[in-house]
Amino acid sequence: MSNNEEIKLQLRPRATEVVSMKIPVDTLASLEKVAADKDMSIEALMKFYIGQGLREDIAKLFNERLLNTTVEVLSRHLQSEAEISQNMQEIKAETIK
Repeated sequence: MSNNEEIKLQLRPRATEVVSMKIPVDTLASLEKVAADKDMSIEALMKFYIGQGLREDIAKLFNERLLNTTVEVLSRHLQSEAEISQNMQEIKAETIK
């Protein structure tokens, strides 16, 4: 890409809804400080925190579903509960690396 080429960031618009919530005053003060330090609005910072936590939880749910499905598949092909357990322990150990 040459220096004259312009990089365009395209965000896809998504439907939004206004949500009202009570936040402790001290928490709001902390949010204001952090938002100012990051040169962000409080709303943007809260969206960032919510998105970050949500992605983490969705990943955990996916991993749990994947492990449960793995147990189901192994139990259809292996007769021994001990062998299934050993395989699952190995899978978990390998994914932590």
